Amino acid sequence: MSFMDCWIEVAGALFSQALAGEPELVESFPRPLEAGSFGFAATLDGDIRGRFSITLDAAVLDAPLLGEGQEQKAAWGEVLQEACAAACRKMLAASGIHCRVTAFESCGPESQVSRALQLRSRDRAWVILVRDETRQGAAPRARDAAPEPAAASSPALSSGVELLLDVELEATLRFGCREMPLGEILDLGPGDVVQLDRHVSDPVDLIVGDKIVARGDVVLVNGNFGLRVSEVAVPRKRLESIRCLF
Repeated sequence: MSFMDCWIEVAGALFSQALAGEPELVESFPRPLEAGSFGFAATLDGDIRGRFSITLDAAVLDAPLLGEGQEQKAAWGEVLQEACAAACRKMLAASGIHCRVTAFESCGPESQVSRALQLRSRDRAWVILVRDETRQGAAPRARDAAPEPAAASSPALSSGVELLLDVELEATLRFGCREMPLGEILDLGPGDVVQLDRHVSDPVDLIVGDKIVARGDVVLVNGNFGLRVSEVAVPRKRLESIRCLF
């Protein structure tokens, strides 16, 4: 997957979750943008380097997709910066390619684009143009190749472990946490909102015992919540999670 592919996937999921009306991000045909259009550019470094810019239709500022009372342009900058950071994490999980956002700043509309998209709500649509000037440099570093540590550890785990393979354990998804005074907990009532310490686009934890054994993205499977795993602990670490259960 290219960085562009990763960004479109995570941005589509982020927009549908974070924006009012749950708009979807879809492919479109390029067309000139109106005056007042604005953009943001991310600078990437690592195994992938270069500039990745996003230009938005000026009309998107007239729709309070990010909530009433917010400074819409600044809020869009925060959402798009998070989408770029999430795309970096997806690149690492999907292919072991490491990159990071080293700078993120506002910029003018781009005259050349790599991909044209539309953000569609129920009754309106806004153009989003993306220009990808990133390039892959050196091969992924060995420390980023997730399967190798697990493979190296697996022979040492075989002795006696097969006797436990049919043991059923309870696995829990953790979306986030927050410390609260006892008074606030006692005052909770229906309709109250408790804000957690994790962004909507961050991976969630799969917990067994008191240990994190995997991380990934929340998905829907036949109407039920599920977890698409993106990171997995090596087998030895996963076995540590069951010590407290025996």
